[in-house]
Amino acid sequence: MDHDHPRYKWVALANTTLGMLMVTINSSIVIISLPAIFRGVDLNPLSPGNVGYLLWLLMGFLLVSAVLVVLFGRLGDMYGRVRIYNLGFVVFAISAVALSLVPFTHDAGALWLIGWRVVQGVGGAMLMANSAAILTDAFPVERRGFALGINQVAAVAGSFLGLVIGGLLSEWHWKAVFWVSVPFAIVGAIWSYRALHDIGQRTPGKLDLPGTLTFALGLTALLTGITYGIQPYGDSNTGWGNPWVIGSVLGGFALLALFCVIESKVDAPMFQLSLFRSRAFGLGNVAGLMASIGRGGLQFMLIMWLQGIWLPLHGFDYEVTPLWAGIYMLPLTLGFLAAGPVSGWLSDRYGARSFATLGMSVMALTFVLLVAIPVNFNYWVFAGIILLNGLGSGLFTSPNTAAVMNAVPADQRGVASGIRATLLNGGMALSMGIFFSLMVVGLSSPLPGALDSGLQAQGVSPEVAADAAGLPPVGSLFAAFLGYNPIEELLGPSGTLEHPGVQTEVLTGQEFFPNLISGPFHSGLVVVFLGAALMMLIGAVASWFAGNGNAPAEAAELRAADRAGI
Repeated sequence: MDHDHPRYKWVALANTTLGMLMVTINSSIVIISLPAIFRGVDLNPLSPGNVGYLLWLLMGFLLVSAVLVVLFGRLGDMYGRVRIYNLGFVVFAISAVALSLVPFTHDAGALWLIGWRVVQGVGGAMLMANSAAILTDAFPVERRGFALGINQVAAVAGSFLGLVIGGLLSEWHWKAVFWVSVPFAIVGAIWSYRALHDIGQRTPGKLDLPGTLTFALGLTALLTGITYGIQPYGDSNTGWGNPWVIGSVLGGFALLALFCVIESKVDAPMFQLSLFRSRAFGLGNVAGLMASIGRGGLQFMLIMWLQGIWLPLHGFDYEVTPLWAGIYMLPLTLGFLAAGPVSGWLSDRYGARSFATLGMSVMALTFVLLVAIPVNFNYWVFAGIILLNGLGSGLFTSPNTAAVMNAVPADQRGVASGIRATLLNGGMALSMGIFFSLMVVGLSSPLPGALDSGLQAQGVSPEVAADAAGLPPVGSLFAAFLGYNPIEELLGPSGTLEHPGVQTEVLTGQEFFPNLISGPFHSGLVVVFLGAALMMLIGAVASWFAGNGNAPAEAAELRAADRAGI
């Protein structure tokens, strides 16, 4: 193919990069757009009965993508990676059109959106599972790091760009958040069917149904349990004491353990466990999971930090904070875009180990620096830190992807790509449960006292103040996350803000809640970001011991072909 069609590899790179960018933008575009979306379907996401809608609209896409990518990677190895990839574009295009219509409001509207987001996640899983494998087939080993680097830069940058795009489009019209994908999905589908060809090795065999079912059910149970662990249960601020959450998490681990047993015994496993015997593949994926969890957690925490505290303190109304949070996080994206392609090109020449290790170390340092700055920070100091985090993430991602994909046999590239995508999406899904839970733990001790005394100082009765202070912190976090005024959400339904003697203008102003929560929030940040720094250090160690992920068999084959004049 490279001899007869020398431009094919660049066509494959352009199309798969479009696919990855489209999928990952859609994975995060609703995070910033949620307030506008729920207003559009006329539903209050903070009402107790609607929290499930909120969580599933946030996480449904990621959960489905994480669960199905290994399956679609295996199907790509069996029936053709381009065939499954092309079908993914079609599914994505159909779901994008359906999401842009939304014929219902209230509960029916929310269910329509969640259902089609799940379908869109299926299409996204088909695209993500096979894009890296298609590029690995198309590019020679000495150019692969650059190609995979561009592709993965698009994948990760898309999750950052989705925040800005979602904020801008939702200010215009909430349905525009879904309209924007329609032309790109349709054009990408037509282009991929006309331009891409299956040139990789296939692995004949039948689908491993026992392995597929246990993996899908196990991962679904695990991620669902962790997601619902955010919600309060009984007198606890989180749901980790809920028997259903505990049972879901333990049942998920048990099913995944059963999956490993099944895969070691069946004739045609969904993926070869022997792949993890390769240090480059096994440790490279550990590092990739740590980076994905840290990246997702950073997004959620920075959004809450900006929307709940910094932007209101600097004169922004709560209603516009989602848009400006995305804009003020742009240095993170710029750093990633600057470092990603360069590190991919350099890793082709000098090896992946040093760049991947340095990238993870830089990210660990930035999490420590974020703890060191005050909650009401100087923006340029904050911008410099998140720019450095983006540079570290870019340094890591391209070399890590190339090292992992170079370490697998040609006929297992679809499955290997699916495993990587599972860890990318699973890490994003895990990050919300992990980081929100850590933040709630950090807030649980200092926030109730600060809230109780602060409300009473503004004329709220001791009984009402005590009741508000006793509510789980996750309610205030979600309110800030969605661009609502947390005090209005806490006190508005009871009518307290209308009582004589209550300083309503002060309580609902832009400075009361941010100043009140600044101290407790910083306590939560210490727990969250030091935990993230530890994850990055684990990833740095794993990257160092993973090595460069060379493909010795392929390199030897190419040298032999050169000697033979082929």
